Amino acid sequence: MGSLSLLGLLWGFLLLQDVLKPLRGDPVFIPSFIRMSSPEVSASLVGGSEDVTVSLIPLQVEKGVLPVPTCGGLINETGDWNMTVSPGVNALEVTVRWKRGLDWCSSNETASFLELPCLVQTLLVSASHNASCLAHLLIQLNLFCRMCFSDNMTVIPNQVYQPLGPCPCDLTAKACDIRCCCDQDCQPEVKELFQQSCFSGVFGGDVNPPFDQRCAVGTTHETPDWFPFLCVQSPPSTSPFLGYFYHGAISPRRDPAFEAHLHLDLRDFADAGYKQGDPIMTTMGYFTVPQVSLAGQCLQDAPVAFLRNIDIKCTISLEVHRERDGTVLENVKIRTVGGLVIPRVSYEQAADLDKWISSPDTLVNSGPASRNVSIEEDYVFRWQNNSISGLDITVIRAEISAHQKGTMAQRFTVKFLSHDSGDKKESSGNPGYQLGKPVRALHTDGMNVTALHLWQPAGRGLCTSAALRPILFGENVLAGCLLEVGINENCTQLRENVLQRLDLLIQATHVARRGNSDYSDLSDGWLEIIRVDVPETGADLPLSSANGICPEVPAQLTIRILIAEAGSVEGVAQHEILGVETRVSTVTWQYQCGLTCEDTAALLPLSASVQFFKIPAQMPRPPTRFQINFTEYDCTRNELCWPQLLYPLTQYYQGEPRSQCVAKGLMLLSLLLSATLISHPWMRLCRGWCSAPIPR
Repeated sequence: MGSLSLLGLLWGFLLLQDVLKPLRGDPVFIPSFIRMSSPEVSASLVGGSEDVTVSLIPLQVEKGVLPVPTCGGLINETGDWNMTVSPGVNALEVTVRWKRGLDWCSSNETASFLELPCLVQTLLVSASHNASCLAHLLIQLNLFCRMCFSDNMTVIPNQVYQPLGPCPCDLTAKACDIRCCCDQDCQPEVKELFQQSCFSGVFGGDVNPPFDQRCAVGTTHETPDWFPFLCVQSPPSTSPFLGYFYHGAISPRRDPAFEAHLHLDLRDFADAGYKQGDPIMTTMGYFTVPQVSLAGQCLQDAPVAFLRNIDIKCTISLEVHRERDGTVLENVKIRTVGGLVIPRVSYEQAADLDKWISSPDTLVNSGPASRNVSIEEDYVFRWQNNSISGLDITVIRAEISAHQKGTMAQRFTVKFLSHDSGDKKESSGNPGYQLGKPVRALHTDGMNVTALHLWQPAGRGLCTSAALRPILFGENVLAGCLLEVGINENCTQLRENVLQRLDLLIQATHVARRGNSDYSDLSDGWLEIIRVDVPETGADLPLSSANGICPEVPAQLTIRILIAEAGSVEGVAQHEILGVETRVSTVTWQYQCGLTCEDTAALLPLSASVQFFKIPAQMPRPPTRFQINFTEYDCTRNELCWPQLLYPLTQYYQGEPRSQCVAKGLMLLSLLLSATLISHPWMRLCRGWCSAPIPR
């Protein structure tokens, strides 16, 4: 007990010394005492660690008494120990490692006694300066054998083919469990005592029994007469008892009618035409421009789809920016019907770089080390029917210093124009509308109106700074902006202001029924816009009794567009517009006050929504009285569908070739007919006919 108390006093003295040293600015180990149970430990030396020498020595503890700490030990390596010192942030990181590894401990003769440590030792790490001790770190090592990992590890069977617990009734380790015939601890003479009364089923070790549908079960168990016709030929490794652990391999079908080949070579459109959405091909591969992904990142090599306009902006860092694979636009050749299309490329120089480049420093002049970067690239495709007739590329470049830092905004636009459009207004399809094309519109008074619009807010989302974008065919959109309103706002003036902003979106009076309706001929498929519930600003509206409340403010615009399929051209469905309706809904605006109502501008949200409704070409057939009364025979409401009993023999089944379906169906029919003829009723009937006397 005396030796333990002396050891405790020494540790307490060292700990107290290390606690007081940071107050004086001397270096100190954190922590100052470590109980080590792994081959590696680390500590930090903080406080005045410049010009400090760190040493490591093992201490010889005699009868529980530690020697007086010294600083004259080895610096890096001593015996079985290795020490490394690495500088950190205002500190030194000291790491002590056991060099022999855990194999030495596992091979030691004490390894069989798990409760006894295989290595007990005391280490002292000292920090000194000019032979003067500054700090000490005491390490007490107790390395147990249970921390060792030998080569004789337990081999866990592959659960894909074998369960993890092959003998659930083996409950006692290194002992024989009675009636557990799968217990490996049971000697053969002991198993003979309970051989006839072993546990059965999964608990008794039958963890992978053959399932009832296997054909091999019929040879060992009693099965019905029809079992050989409907059993499954399957190896034992595909047992359903393995559940989701099993990963079976699917053998590919060799039928040429259903083989799916993955063509690694790019498709050649020299003899085939483009369809909307097909990637545009070049002689070297896909024609690509940078595009924004769903995650908001800019993809540098995204294919361009036929008849899909693009207008995107990318923000990149000038430090990591590089031109796209060194592509020379003049050498690009577009594949199309009838040959190749060589683009016409023109270059322009950017005038105002502050509009495109944001830098923490001032823009550096180009100087001798300069580089050209593309700020904007515009691609204009000319198309005719299903081919491309021309491509015009305009590149706006800027010359900057090679060491310029900051971010740069790039813009890429792709636009498809018909070959004969010229300066005329671009069509949205021929003849039907194409998805993603603007809805064409006009005003009968001759105003320059070509489309319906929605807000595209920017910045704070205010209506004063919001831009307008056209309504695209087939895209349901909800857009809006914020209007600043004061607490003393005149309600009549507010209604007029809001209604005027809504009218800017729908300035047209007619929309085109088709995508190529002629603007100069109003009878060429132009439909008048139906305006419903348009409020009158001059009507008598209820006045609010206090400032900051305005009822009946027209703040919501709803645009409903009815569309339908009007046929097909070369297998492509043609869509047309049947009608357009606009409806304005009103809200009650109230100024929201905090603790006090200050004369600051509040925000009134304005919204505009577009909805496309597709009208079927033919009305669906009404349900029959049989389908209404006998719902249990309706295939859309029940899992069991009797009308589809012969579905594999119908033309709707596409799983196998029709010839194989018919052959299998006839074979099954012949088997059923044979089974019916050899059944007992037919045999009795045949015997009765044979035994009956023939009348004369």
